Amino acid sequence: MRYASVTGIHPDKIAYYKQLHANVWPDVVKMIGTCNIRNYSIYLKEIEGKSYLFSYFEYTGDDFATDMKKMAADTATQRWWKETAPTQVPLPDAAAAGETWSAMEEVMHLP
Repeated sequence: MRYASVTGIHPDKIAYYKQLHANVWPDVVKMIGTCNIRNYSIYLKEIEGKSYLFSYFEYTGDDFATDMKKMAADTATQRWWKETAPTQVPLPDAAAAGETWSAMEEVMHLP
């Protein structure tokens, strides 16, 4: 299963966000793999003066909800999110749900 999502980012936090992601903590990388996430990428784009992050990954497991709960319970991941959360600006739909990233609809896929 493929997942894509989007969130905003504070312009003054872009350099810090890039620095963090240039050296993702090994325990965070390990947990991402343990939770059956592969081919994970994050992209940055400025649109009409606002900056956005676009995330894409492929999930290879059988129970996404359980794997995401496992990731959320991981102490290294929790510390990582404490670093990244202040850099991000959730879109209104995500903010209303208490989330950071807004899910995107897949419109086309060519294997």
